[in-house]
Amino acid sequence: MTGEPEILFEKRGCAGLVTLNRPKALNALTLNMVRALHPQLIEWANDADIERVVVRAAGEKAFCAGGDIRQLYDWGRAGDPMALTFYAEEYRLNTYIKRYPKPYVALIDGIDMGGGVGISVHGSHRVAGGRTMFAMPETGIGLFPDVGGTYFLPRLPGKVGTWLALTGARLGQADVVETGVATHAVASDRFAALTEALCNPSNLDEILESFSQPPSGTTVPELQSLIDRCFSGATVEAILSRLDSETGAQAEWAVKAAATIRTKSPTSLKIALRQMQVGAKADFEDCMRTEFRVVARVLKGHDFFEGVRAVIIDKDNAPKWRPDSLSDVSDADVDAVFAPLGADELDLTGLDRV
Repeated sequence: MTGEPEILFEKRGCAGLVTLNRPKALNALTLNMVRALHPQLIEWANDADIERVVVRAAGEKAFCAGGDIRQLYDWGRAGDPMALTFYAEEYRLNTYIKRYPKPYVALIDGIDMGGGVGISVHGSHRVAGGRTMFAMPETGIGLFPDVGGTYFLPRLPGKVGTWLALTGARLGQADVVETGVATHAVASDRFAALTEALCNPSNLDEILESFSQPPSGTTVPELQSLIDRCFSGATVEAILSRLDSETGAQAEWAVKAAATIRTKSPTSLKIALRQMQVGAKADFEDCMRTEFRVVARVLKGHDFFEGVRAVIIDKDNAPKWRPDSLSDVSDADVDAVFAPLGADELDLTGLDRV
């Protein structure tokens, strides 16, 4: 233990500067980090000297690779209510970022997944560096694309969000800008200079524009019609059937996408598709309440713990899903996961008070 803080805060010029400071853990988000960030954001929202918040990360490998899944696994296995507490506080933070009254600039370089997406994608400005690798890979560990995925994924072009949710596909710098996940592209080696510029009281949009460059290497546009055609299926089974039936130049891509989907938790896949269908018609706060209902049920189930065991703990990458086929996950099973929690619903009041 180095004793270094997991998250650093600094008032620099006109900016409130946040640094995620767990580079050896790929800046994975802990409950302590959530509990430090939320009140600091409230303080800066009420500080007349702060014009904007800038969020960056230590190290070159990751902005934030997700939540601290191993800790959540340990809490969940022990039946410790801290697991659900983490999600409640994380989702409250995500919602506050979405509502934030000042510009919130996320400087994203390297891996940005799961919990990292939750503290970046909802900000007003999202800057992608050249090392950006964005993904929502939760169906591969028996979870689901949360932290607001229910809201933002269905709002990406066409059925791109459904494709990302089911496959966990990764997007680089050009594609996160192309799809709207990011608002600007800046070379990785210019992030330090950009950070300094953002701390000076100049026009925010002009600063970002002066550092931005058109990214190259997009892949989504050429796949868009295929993604829309296949991933508009009303069920996971229908999506797989469309991918399996694809012919022509993109048939190989379709075969690989279908094979990837078939490795994921069948329960998680059906949850994720339902999220995309429900979230497209819901406001942000309803989406967050929905996710809390789902995670409360997932933490009482099997697949999340089995997925974490297989991918993170034993690393055999051979999860034994239960049930292990899509046909054994009924609509009624999914309905039950999404059902209201009554008195235990996520509380989204008082987000702007410590």
